[in-house]
Amino acid sequence: MANYFKDNDDLRFYVERGIDWAPLVDEIESGWRGDPEGHATLDDALGFYREILDTVGSFAAEELAPLAAQIDREGVRWEAGEVHFPPTLEKVFQKINRLELHGMSLPRELGGLNCPMLLYFLNSEVFARAEVSVMSHHGFHGGIAMALLFFSLMEGSTQVDTKARRLVSTRWQNEIAEIARGKAWGCMDITEPNAGSDMAALRTRGELGADGVWRVTGEKIFITSGHGKYHFVIARTEETSASAGDDPMAGLKGLSMFMVPMWEDTPQGRKRLAFCDRIEEKLGHHGSATASLRFENTPAQLVGKRGDGFQQMLLLMNNARIGVAFEALGLCEAAWRLAREYAAGRPSMGKTIDRHEMIADALDEMETDIQGIRALAVTGGYCEELGQRLRTTLLLLGDTVDAATRADLEKRMNRARRKARRLTPLAKYLASEKAVEIARRGVQIHGGVGYTRESGAEKLLRDALVMPIYEGTSQIQSLMAMKDTLTGILKNPTRFVRRIAQANWKAVSSRDPLEKRVARLQALTLSAQQFMLTRTAADKLKHLPVTEWPGAFKSDWDPKRDFSLAMLHAERLTRLLCDEAIAEILLAQAQEHPERTSVLERHLERAEPRARHLHDEITTTGERLLKMLA
Repeated sequence: MANYFKDNDDLRFYVERGIDWAPLVDEIESGWRGDPEGHATLDDALGFYREILDTVGSFAAEELAPLAAQIDREGVRWEAGEVHFPPTLEKVFQKINRLELHGMSLPRELGGLNCPMLLYFLNSEVFARAEVSVMSHHGFHGGIAMALLFFSLMEGSTQVDTKARRLVSTRWQNEIAEIARGKAWGCMDITEPNAGSDMAALRTRGELGADGVWRVTGEKIFITSGHGKYHFVIARTEETSASAGDDPMAGLKGLSMFMVPMWEDTPQGRKRLAFCDRIEEKLGHHGSATASLRFENTPAQLVGKRGDGFQQMLLLMNNARIGVAFEALGLCEAAWRLAREYAAGRPSMGKTIDRHEMIADALDEMETDIQGIRALAVTGGYCEELGQRLRTTLLLLGDTVDAATRADLEKRMNRARRKARRLTPLAKYLASEKAVEIARRGVQIHGGVGYTRESGAEKLLRDALVMPIYEGTSQIQSLMAMKDTLTGILKNPTRFVRRIAQANWKAVSSRDPLEKRVARLQALTLSAQQFMLTRTAADKLKHLPVTEWPGAFKSDWDPKRDFSLAMLHAERLTRLLCDEAIAEILLAQAQEHPERTSVLERHLERAEPRARHLHDEITTTGERLLKMLA
């Protein structure tokens, strides 16, 4: 029988050897819990995780993938304000519900399987390989349930028996249970007309009535799975003060987050509180509804404190972006395997086309890219979850832990969160961009057949095209990566100089030739960063007297005024950072697992000339365009 987990050696490497499961399992099973139903040992937990992956792998390959073309043809239907799934899609989600996958990562007290979110992400790759829009919709079940629990923990509305180390109750317990049973799902409502990536321009309002009830009024568009019952809605509750002046972040400080039910279930039937006005007719992702929503004085529940909406949104988006990376990864895997299978069976000029040099090169690069994306996504997902799990432990145990234990937990949490912050935009950027590139190459390898519906290759390309757009465009990911990189240097220039010296030293002195090559890649990336920051600083300081340089260099950085060159080259820098991060991850793997050496070698073979080209573009181009824009 076909199995999308068992047939993937690279994915199985991470599950079997490449992921350090112990810290995650410790936090989930015994770090703060004394659950008698829990796994007694690490091996028991890993055995259970493998069973889930095996089950999902078989379901995806044997039951879901054969329905992909039909799901694409049938789509979803909007009628009289309600979205309807065709019978094919309904049966798929009934099976997912019977497998209890909606509550995979929820605690057992809330009806879940108490698995790591990382396992959920790995399953997402397997689902996406079979049918990406099913995976996209599935993500708004368990993912939103976990968000409800975590936001309750953050605001202090979850009760815990610290002695027994068990959850007693949580604010949205009924909603979470409803989602875990597969009876409901939720979504994130951020985008508005004329306010896509510019969240400061959001106009939906949240107002507190005299009766003490918050109500939300406004319009949201492009909401994935927006026909769900429970919505996290970002709305404006505070006015920007006049003293804020031109502060580009001022508009974000007035945003709050609300949990908004779209309807109430009554004995007479569904009572609408907010409205789904239409669903979009899309190029791809036909098994997932993308909705336009309308709120009219809709009762809402404030999440946390007013004014915290932007920071709460970032938490949601970080997990969503990791999820999209795995979603795009699954699509990449599907496109590569489909192209490889076709090429191996298509004869031309005396041999199958996979033996022709250009096609062989394309297939090899596709596989190499996929392995690099998986390294980024798994490492980023692991660090994001570990950071959140440690934060949860600190929230739950409160004052019951001693100072030394608290300090250790905080140190580990901060280290994981820093690494996750670095890798998340890189994983989302690279996986999304490569999904389009690999799907496009898949069509090309199929030739004329790829342009027809019968091959399935054109569907993958249609489905891929949204990846660089939703949950934060590739350009937004690039700006985030550039901003964090350069501001990190400004905060600690000594550390940056030390990193340059270390990379240059290893590039000439390391006894390991692969470590030398990775160090040269690091040195090239650091050189590009140094150039960008030097030019940025020079532009900022050139109109100031020398006596004002120290103060100006340390403060008053305006992204709109000072970072034009960096913003121009942000995407090029992001590609460099991706290649550097993958090389570092694969080097660590090769040093511990020698069988991974060939994966690193193939990555470096592709990354080294690419990095030299990107470095050259960053350091020699852009002046003409910047002068024109000025």
